[in-house]
Amino acid sequence: MSNLEVACAQTRDSRLKLHGPDAFAGMAKAGRLVAEALDMLVSHMEPGITTEALDDLLFDFAMSHDAIPAPLNYRGFPKSICTSLNHVVCHGIPGPRALREGDVLNIDVTLIVDGWHGDSSRMYPVGKISRAAERLLNVTHKALMLGVEAVKPGATTGDIGHAIQAYAEAERCGVVRDFCGHGLGRVFHDRPNILHYGEPGEGLPLKAGMLFTIEPMINLGKPHVKILSDGWTAVTRDRSLSAQYEHTVGVTETGCEIFTLSPTGLDRPLTRS
Repeated sequence: MSNLEVACAQTRDSRLKLHGPDAFAGMAKAGRLVAEALDMLVSHMEPGITTEALDDLLFDFAMSHDAIPAPLNYRGFPKSICTSLNHVVCHGIPGPRALREGDVLNIDVTLIVDGWHGDSSRMYPVGKISRAAERLLNVTHKALMLGVEAVKPGATTGDIGHAIQAYAEAERCGVVRDFCGHGLGRVFHDRPNILHYGEPGEGLPLKAGMLFTIEPMINLGKPHVKILSDGWTAVTRDRSLSAQYEHTVGVTETGCEIFTLSPTGLDRPLTRS
């Protein structure tokens, strides 16, 4: 979600939703199905398959599990998933491009299950990838998990962003500023906005019952991006590789619950390291 979209959403509705046990149960069900969908795609990640074919696989999976792909026709987006390849930062549109040995691909899946939105994304290496790409995937996943570890009542959204930024920049990577995590639940994009950079103690205080995504986009080069003429696809301005991992979490009384963990551990980087 772009920061501009978040700002507009907050202008429309300044209320911050806090959710109870029923919502957490609904989010756990939706998040689990998203994780299983992303797990399913692992075995198909071979040179020669097109991103459009991956989109078809996810659509069929959703239909067979009574779920709705939230991105399909959302504000005119034409596909069920986002496929962001190599230097694409986010919101890549599936199409006829076939995967090649050495590619790295982010797939972002959001499914609506019984009215609740589960949202997660992962990186997929295609065959043997470069050491630089491996390093980027590992750095990005660790940055995500450091952000997740910062979630607890009494912390702030700035604590999440600072944990991500401090680690990624220490690893000489760029943290994208133009997009952020977001609240969700029965709506796709909601408050609070979760920036992936910031200062400790700044931003909104975290309270039990909040639901949101953490989804840092980390570049091997500089953090700057541009949007292509399709109005969706964001790419790195310097053509450096970009990576993203995303989880949906809920703030609990003692920390947080991650709704989108893989039941088989496939949400961790699928690299040699």
